Amino acid sequence: MACKNCDTHWFWKKIGRCTRCMKQLTFLSILGWLVWWFGFRLHPKSVEAVALLFATLAFNGLLLLHLWFRFIQIPLRQKYRKQPRRKK
Repeated sequence: MACKNCDTHWFWKKIGRCTRCMKQLTFLSILGWLVWWFGFRLHPKSVEAVALLFATLAFNGLLLLHLWFRFIQIPLRQKYRKQPRRKK
């Protein structure tokens, strides 16, 4: 990845901060569901349909994890972060 947040090596430091990753996951999720609906809904038990379904569910799960950290976890951390005490 090209963004500075994706250059770090630790997974939990990247999750929810990379908008490029979230845009790619959104595109892949929508594309996966559309391809599955128009191509495999009539034969949902075929190997290709099941593989595409699992891949699309993985994209959706990772996107939900990104969104959870982006809109819930990170703001809560910033809200409840301990403020340094001021010297009087």
